[in-house]
Formats: sequence, C-alpha cells, structure tokens
Amino acid sequence: MAITVYGDSISGNCLKVKWTAEHLGVAFEWIEVDVVRGEARSDAIRAINPAAQVPTVVFEDGRALAQSNAIVLHLAEGSALIPKDPYWRAKMLEWMFWEQYSHEPYIAVRRFQMHYLGKPASELDPKLLERGEAAFARMEAWLQASPYLVNGGFSCADIALVAYTRFAHEGGYDLGKFPAVKAWVARVEQDLGLDPLDF
Repeated sequence: MAITVYGDSISGNCLKVKWTAEHLGVAFEWIEVDVVRGEARSDAIRAINPAAQVPTVVFEDGRALAQSNAIVLHLAEGSALIPKDPYWRAKMLEWMFWEQYSHEPYIAVRRFQMHYLGKPASELDPKLLERGEAAFARMEAWLQASPYLVNGGFSCADIALVAYTRFAHEGGYDLGKFPAVKAWVARVEQDLGLDPLDF
C-alpha cells in the first residue's frame, strides 16, 4: 500500500499518521501543509477533504480518508497494534475516543496558543491547564499499574495519546508531576524509534 499523506509536521494529529506508517513499513509520500498559514483551507485540500483539515490521506485508488485516529486504525488493521481480544480492542478505542474529547482539546490547544501563537499563559483560559492536568492524572493512574494503555502491549492507543503528550511542555505542562506518564512517553518513543524529547 502506498499512500499520500497531507499533514503539518507541527501537528500531533498528523504525526500520529506518519509514525504509524513508519512503524508498520507503509510506503507514503508526505505533502507538507502549513496550518498556521491557513494552507489546510486551500482549494486543493478542500477538493479531497471538504472539512479542510489535515491529516488527510489519499490511497492509490483515489479514495481519501480524514481524522487522525480513523487513519491510524485503517493503517494498523491486521497488525499487532490492534488487540485481537474484543475487550482490549474496545479498550483501545475507548482511549482513542477519549483522546480526541478529553485530552487533545486542552493539551494541544494550549500548546498551539503558547508555542506557536506566542501567547502568555496569563492570557489563556485557565481551564485548559486544569483539564489538561486532569487528563494526565487519569493516564497516570492507569500507567502506574500498566506499561501501556492496553493490556497486552503497545497499540494504536499509545500512538494516539503520545502525540500531544510528548509535546505538553510546550504548552506549559509539567510532566514531572506525572512520573508514570513520563516513563510511558519514553517507552513509546523507543517503540516508535523516535529521538527522545528532553522535557
């Protein structure tokens, strides 16, 4: 399978797709789309994804697919990244749905506003920090008892959650408060062959 990936290299959602493809040995062409400059809203992107968002992938047969976790799941179908046990497959999906609803909206947004828009923490909605830390606290409780988010090992859930977690310091979050999460990030970075971040 060879695919074309339209994505922004600063986006955790886009990097999930890149890391999954690389981990699984899926051939792909990366087309850089600068979200900060509004390139995702271009006519070219709208033609393949009317929602004007990245990541978006286009397969060899011309079909397109959007939404990062949907793409990750499609690429990983039949691989060890998806548990065979129905319960643990559902638990993996639980974490991935939770990531988009209760993790990314706070951690990714705060990071973007501080690191890329240059806003001081004092100008941001304090709920972003509060709810982001609550998300890390939930992960910490789980990861104190398990090396990964799904019993049985490394899965799509870990890729989904590590994407913005490993960049959380750029949004003013202190992962030193969450040692199990910090150790998990290092573990997943190793699994994906990523250079570890110093945070």
